[in-house]
Amino acid sequence: MVTAFLSVAFIGIAFSPPAAAAPSRPDNTSAVGGTSAVVPVGVTAGIAVFDRQTDGFTEQLNPSMQFRSASIVKLLMALDYFWNRGSDYVVPAADRAWLDPMLRSSDDDAASQYWSSHGYSSIVTRMRGNLGLSDTEPPGDPNFWGYTAISARDTVTIYRYILEKAHAPVRNFIMDNLRQSTRCASDKFDQHFGIVGAFNRPWAVKQGWSGDSYPKGTCGHTSPVSPRAAAGVGPAAAAVDLTRPALHSTGTVGAGDRSIVAVYTLHQPGTSYGKAFTDIGRLTRSLSVPGGVAPSGKWYGTWSSEVVVRSEPRIGDNALTRLPAGVEVLVGCQKKGQSVSVPPYTNDWWAYLPQYGGYISNIYISHPDNRLPDVPLCSSPK
Repeated sequence: MVTAFLSVAFIGIAFSPPAAAAPSRPDNTSAVGGTSAVVPVGVTAGIAVFDRQTDGFTEQLNPSMQFRSASIVKLLMALDYFWNRGSDYVVPAADRAWLDPMLRSSDDDAASQYWSSHGYSSIVTRMRGNLGLSDTEPPGDPNFWGYTAISARDTVTIYRYILEKAHAPVRNFIMDNLRQSTRCASDKFDQHFGIVGAFNRPWAVKQGWSGDSYPKGTCGHTSPVSPRAAAGVGPAAAAVDLTRPALHSTGTVGAGDRSIVAVYTLHQPGTSYGKAFTDIGRLTRSLSVPGGVAPSGKWYGTWSSEVVVRSEPRIGDNALTRLPAGVEVLVGCQKKGQSVSVPPYTNDWWAYLPQYGGYISNIYISHPDNRLPDVPLCSSPK
């Protein structure tokens, strides 16, 4: 998984004072004709939402536009793996050892190994023909799988094949892995943006991000990420933009995988990962997705870098993960806890983030008041 999003590397250091919370549909967005999508200024998007119950699209915006796939191409690798096995759908333990992490945690080493050992670009060529994809093309240089060209409408076709045409063992293997998507990807980036933040379970996702720099990860212990040659900078199809950072969220939403959702985005050069994370979240929340249920709570911006999410409202040996710098978060409730000081600010209120299962100090919430006025108190056992 490759990323071009820039990240401030100072843990817990404030870089701006608290400000008013951002609204759900912020002023820096523009409505797009023919769709309910609200696309943040500076973002280029390709969107397709398909309702499997009514057999029709509820959202389409630039559905045939080609984007570099980043890790979305791993879906084609998984399908190619099963295609090569014929009618043998039993996955040996040795293969699960790389397939599971590739689908759940977007492991790049696993993808690179499969790519190089099964024909490089011919994987994309085979699957393009097998699935009848219109906009999918191999990368210009066969060494760079992350620059496979793909579109939102082709992504819907891929998921429809998995759900409606693939043999049950294939469908169950792939979808069960996507339902177990890990918050921390193998390269320590928080991959639960877009679909995951916009809707309650049930969902299943395959995410992607791509660019030309490698900052530290945004969750876990935030250890430095080493470049992956097969996913790095290189040529691609002529129509694919390789300059702007890319962030993609694809998968299914709702009971019975009712809706297939494909959201592809490009962001302005230099966009922070936290801002891109927030922008694709706002965009995805604006979509009409049948079967999707929005989580309860209030969305707030955050400030500072690598803010720690903790299992209890106190500082100690209780870190769960870290937030991407400046990301917008869903606050479910709040309670008093240990007082935290970041001069000139002091605050003893803590916000519970249900999507992270832990707390951050309200001092890092972008709001001028210590206690958030529109968020309820937490009841036990939170």
